[in-house]
This record gives sequence, structure tokens and C-alpha cells, in this order.
Amino acid sequence: MAMEIRNVAIIAHVDHGKTTLVDKMLRQSGAFRENQVVQERVMDSNPLERERGITILAKNTSIRWKGVKINVVDTPGHSDFGGEVERILRMVDGVLLVVDAFDGPMPQTRFVLRKALALGRTPIIVINKIDRPGADPLRVHDEVLDLFIELEATEAQLEAPVVYASARNGTSTMDLDAPLGDLTTLFDSIVEHVPPAVGDVNGSFQMLISTIDHSPYLGRLGIGKIERGTVKVGDTVALLPVETTRNAAIAKVTKLFGYEGLERVELQEASSGEIVAMAGLEGVEIGLTVTDVEHQERLEGIAVEEPTISVDFMVNNSPFAGKEGKFVTSRQVRERLFKELERNVALRVVDTDSMDTWTVSGRGELHLSILMETMRREGFEFQVSRPRVITREGSNGERLEPYEELSIDVPEEFLGAVIEKLGPRRAEMIEMKNPGQGLVRLLYRIPARGLFGYRSEFLTDTRGTGIIHHRFLEYGSWAGPLAGRKRGTLVSMEHGFAVAFGLANLSERATLFVAPGTAVYEGMIIGESARPGDMDVNPTKEKKLTNMRTTSTDENIQLEPPRELTLEGALEYIEEDELIEVTPESIRLRKRFLSANDRKKLSRSAKRERASL
Repeated sequence: MAMEIRNVAIIAHVDHGKTTLVDKMLRQSGAFRENQVVQERVMDSNPLERERGITILAKNTSIRWKGVKINVVDTPGHSDFGGEVERILRMVDGVLLVVDAFDGPMPQTRFVLRKALALGRTPIIVINKIDRPGADPLRVHDEVLDLFIELEATEAQLEAPVVYASARNGTSTMDLDAPLGDLTTLFDSIVEHVPPAVGDVNGSFQMLISTIDHSPYLGRLGIGKIERGTVKVGDTVALLPVETTRNAAIAKVTKLFGYEGLERVELQEASSGEIVAMAGLEGVEIGLTVTDVEHQERLEGIAVEEPTISVDFMVNNSPFAGKEGKFVTSRQVRERLFKELERNVALRVVDTDSMDTWTVSGRGELHLSILMETMRREGFEFQVSRPRVITREGSNGERLEPYEELSIDVPEEFLGAVIEKLGPRRAEMIEMKNPGQGLVRLLYRIPARGLFGYRSEFLTDTRGTGIIHHRFLEYGSWAGPLAGRKRGTLVSMEHGFAVAFGLANLSERATLFVAPGTAVYEGMIIGESARPGDMDVNPTKEKKLTNMRTTSTDENIQLEPPRELTLEGALEYIEEDELIEVTPESIRLRKRFLSANDRKKLSRSAKRERASL
């Protein structure tokens, strides 16, 4: 008799406790030995995930509970990685919707829940962090039900069970008046309410590839849920491409893996309902259907929303090109970008007229900056342009641009500063409410362009106490010109090393990006001026030696530490005429045209063009 299986995805907004909950579920189900040392957030295995405290890649694990195997998929909570969530929902039959007992439903909660309800998945509501100060689980329960009604949930989905939990403590209950127990209540709810993963075990084999992994020994592994039939090691299968015009490829299953806890275990055969990884499928891609050779029936492919933001990736051509990176040629950069498409379904890469430039499109700045950071750590060296939105043409020929839903939680004393800054960015307020917890919640509709560079401003205006989230909303009419950067930059006019004496004079009227001893070149941006307009400066200027000695000439120069540049901060900061130079060791800002004379000629010709118009 086949084992009972439940396939469940955990979906939620960023930082509502998904990965911590999976941690405790694994511990309490006996997936680890009693004396086994396991790090926190064990599912966040990627170094970038551990550093940033966010989930970027969806991952599988499994739990045994009272004779039932529960396959659990932890998904990202950030809307930039919505492509991961969309394809994972095709593999499961139920979802655990985790909501913070203080914050309530947030923009990403709405996004992932809409996808899950549209696919007809069975939800279980988990109101997490009930031990958090200020938590109000009953209010949040009402807000979640309102969201279900708004998203047109079916009657069965509206009857979803509600579990109150503290993932950090590993406790859960269905009755807030009763004492908290362990996660037994949650496990029992999954077994009782999520439909068993069933299918026609005796039918012809059929499976949709939902995600891709890579093994250094076996090559690419196709991962998905078997929709129908049984597959064995050694079986010959057909790979049906998404486009019906292309012919199916024939392959042989060389290895078959299932999931037990965090381990991938080798299987000889697997039946419908099971989530498996399959080796031997050459050229396997996300969205392909793997079927029996005799019965080639295609499953509906995975629909992923289109990207909204693009940047240009370029081969590094600065004076420091090739000094820090291992992979610097156009062939190496291009191969790596197109390789990323194999597992990153929401990404687009397009060749341009130039042999050393590629347009890369994604869901948002974070989506693109994670790719840049990953490539940088692998030893790649490249340059990127300022992000720009992807526009469309409306039905009557008008220009459309992407709009975001912006959610802000801000203390009352900073409310005025936030509203004032969003005005010039063409943001329209949809809602403003004060739940009475010291934070006012604002909901805006804002052009995606209007968010470029706003996060750092927001954190400054709210002194780090505000919370900001956004998600793609819709395409709307072009909003017109927006307020840009108010301050100019300091641009080095010399090649050499920055000197404390030269920087001391500049630091009085600017914020520096470089420290004494940093190598600089002509056209490199070394700081932000206090005034509008760029300024050409000499950071390599040294003190002239004389035979005069006075107390004033020999005083010790003390400089403030330079502003540290991150990839996200740099993407937000730069303008159209600037680039980011990304290497394994450094992030530098530079002008597109390094020579001051070239920049002056360009600005004069631009002025003449404007005058003629």
C-alpha cells in the first residue's frame, strides 16, 4: 500500500517566521538526532540568505508524522522572488499562510495568497509570534478573513483552520484560552485538512519540472511532483518543451531521489504524489513536462509574471579592469548570465547591438542585486547601469509604466517628512490608518521609478524606525518626470591614490566614499557634494614640503569614516550618466565618460539640443 503524502508550501511576507517555523517542525518531528548540533534557520543554506536573514531560493524537506509523510517547501517572502513562489505552488496541494500576530497581512501576504487561492490550494492560517509584545492575534485573524473575502476565496477556503503559534518557542494551539502545547496541533491540522497527494498510480507517467538543482557528479536534476503514474530508475522518458512546435527529447532516468528530512535519499521507483529529483534528463528546464514515451501529454506550463525593471550588464572597461576579478571577458560574463536563466524563471537576458553589453530584466532591484552579488562572489568583474523601468504600449497607443503598491509603517512624529518626500515622486495615497500601536500605516500607489533611491532617504527621515515594503501592482499611465538626485558628486580628475591631505579639504563640503590609500582614477566618483552639480576634484593632492615649521602646518588630519557602498545603495544612487563597477573586492561608482573634457562636450551638445527643441 502506498504511503500517505501531504505536499505543503509555507508562504508569508518577509520576516513573518516561515524558516524558523520549518526549523521547529523538523526538530519536533524527529528529523534530527537528540544530540545533533543544527544551526538556526537550517533551510537558509545559501550564504547570502544567512547574511541577509531572508529566503531567496525555495527548498524542499520532508517530515514524518503519525505514518504520514509531509513534504514541506519553504518559499521566499520578498516580492522580487515571486517567480520562486509561483512555480512552487504548482507542486503542492496545500499552503501554510504564516502571518505575524502584530503586523497582520502585508503586501506580500496578499500577493502569494492570491496565487495560492487561484490555483485552488487548501490554506491553513498560522498566526505566528503570538508571544511578541503588542501582538493582537484576534485582530489579525479578522484582517486575514477580510483579505480572503477580498481575494474571492471559495467557501471551502474561507473555512480554513486557524492555528496560533510561536515558531521561536515551537508552540501552537487552536484555542488562545488553552495552554500552549508543542507543534502537534499544527501537524494534526496539516494531516487532517490538506488533501492527500493522489493521482492515477496505474496511469502513464507524467511530471512537471518545477525547479532545477545541480550536482557536480550527476549534472542537472529536474525536481517536481509526479502528477500521474510511476517512474523507475532506467526508464526511458520524453521531455516535452513548452513550445508545441519543438520536438520532444528522449532521455533515460539514471538516478531518482526523494526527500527525508534535509537529506536527499536515493530511490528505485516513485509514484504519483511524491516530490522527486530526477537525474539523466539532458537539457531539462523549468516548465518542461516529463512523460511516458508512449503517451506524450503536455501539462500546463508555469506562468510567471513579466519583469518590470532592467539594467545593462557590461564588460568592465575602467582603468582597473582585470586587476581583481577572475572572469572578466565578454564570453565569460555572457555565459554566466544565460546560465542563470536555467533556474531563475523570472529573469530575462537579451543581447544588445554592442558585443559587450547585455540587458538583464528582473522583478526589482533586490532580484537583480542578488544576481550581481552572487556573480561577484564567484569571481566575476563587470559594470552595471542605472535601473530603468520596462514600459509598455497601451491599447490606444499611450505609454504605460509599472506601478507598485507601497506599504509604510512609520512612527507619528516622522509622518510629515515621509508624506512630503513621496509627493514629488508622484505617489498617490490609497489609505492611511492608525491601529493605535504607535505606528501609522500608509498605503500608496507609486510609479516603480519613484522608488529608486527612496529606501535610504526613508531610513534617514525615520531614523531607522520605519518599515517599508512594496510589490508590483499594475501597469498605468506614464507619470511624467520625477524629482531626481538633489546633490551632485565629487569626481576624481587624477589617477593615483587618495591622500588624507587632499581628502581633508573635500570632507568639509561633501560625504566621502573613499578612505586615504584607496586607488582612484580619472572619472571615478569619490563622494557626494553638498550642492547640486558635479565637481571635478583632486583627491591625490599632497602637502608640499617646506623648511617652515609651525604648529598649524603639522597638525594631525582626522577624517570621518567614508560612506560604505552596498550594491543596493549604489543602484539606488547612480544617475543615467554613471555606472557601477562591480569586482570581487570592490564596488566603485564612475562616470560613463571618464574624461572631464568628454563630459563637458556632451553637456554642451545636450544643452544645444534642448535649446533647438
